Amino acid sequence: MSSTTKIDTTLVTAGRQKHYTQGSINSVIQRASSLIFDTVADKERAEINCTNRVLFYGRRGTLTHFALQEAMTELEGGAGCVLYPCGAAAISNTILAFVNAFDHVLMSSAVYEPTQDFCTKILSKLNVSTTFFDHCIGGSELNKFIQSNTRVIFLESPASITMEVQNIRDIVTAIRNYSPNIVIILDNTWSAGILFHALEHGIDISIQSGTKYLIGHSDGMIGTAVANKRCYSQLCEHSYLMGQIVDADTAYLASRGLRTLGTRLRQHEESALKIAEWLSKQSKVARVNHPALSQSKGHNFWKRDFNGSSGLFSFILHEKLSPERLANYLDNFIYFKMAYSWGGYESLILAKQPEELARIRILGNVDFKGTLIRLHIGLEHVEDLLKDLKAGFDRLNYK
Repeated sequence: MSSTTKIDTTLVTAGRQKHYTQGSINSVIQRASSLIFDTVADKERAEINCTNRVLFYGRRGTLTHFALQEAMTELEGGAGCVLYPCGAAAISNTILAFVNAFDHVLMSSAVYEPTQDFCTKILSKLNVSTTFFDHCIGGSELNKFIQSNTRVIFLESPASITMEVQNIRDIVTAIRNYSPNIVIILDNTWSAGILFHALEHGIDISIQSGTKYLIGHSDGMIGTAVANKRCYSQLCEHSYLMGQIVDADTAYLASRGLRTLGTRLRQHEESALKIAEWLSKQSKVARVNHPALSQSKGHNFWKRDFNGSSGLFSFILHEKLSPERLANYLDNFIYFKMAYSWGGYESLILAKQPEELARIRILGNVDFKGTLIRLHIGLEHVEDLLKDLKAGFDRLNYK
């Protein structure tokens, strides 16, 4: 992406070269396992260039995959992009690509729960140890946890569920001063890869669950990992050997989703901010965890490093709801639906009790006693969503 090109233009044009579209607007859907060579010379040429978006074998990708990989590489400013069947696969395979037995991983304590589980339940069986650190500490404090065998540091900003923003600049500087060889990985899903330009901030690999904002319609699952030059070849080859591939139809959906991503994100942001500000004034709400609000933890880092905000945030009630009251609250929304994942056009709602969150936070540092509500603000009219939330608060008046 040219330094003068606006992101909306890149979202529309990236990965749409003529050899990917073959005369149509969107990239072609090329479903293939076997790819035919007319001559021995063609086969040998393809074998030599099989990691450079040249048709070789279906598991190395087709034109559909190449178009998406090229678009993501351009958007996030990397050397290349690897595709996975979901975000969790992107996370686990990226970590695996850079650790050996008896190595050590440093991981934020507030990352996505399956990321933690991968370390404690899978990496531990491979004799790879993991140390979890307080999500909100700075680089000088983090350095105390680095060991001689630390190979990977894994971050997620904002934090899963509670939305604290990390001081990425300080953390990266401290790590690089300690060792230039440690691989720094960031789960960058909340920003859709465009609200925070991870690689420009010294991150080695930016991971997304493209299931969320990239696809944008809750009808496909995909993971992406955009890596810098130092890490791309190793990540690409390791993922190939682990059998990681996405079907062409899902790759096409992700490419198509990119074209409207900028417009969708702006609407998610606008509506989410209105709702977050409204929630912050409600008597039943103790705290709103939205990075763009000044009272949210790490707001100053968000303001410094991010280009905007998305539709995912949470708020905490003053009181902990009983199971019956929580069920009555959640069961009767009109527009907010209960579902895992987020990032589609629809609004979603889920709840966590403080003890539930404490169980999935390795360090157990949960600083609230009321029920936490996580919202994803979709593309419905914001006034309808506000009415739905107000009716929910009215239901809480009946004990």
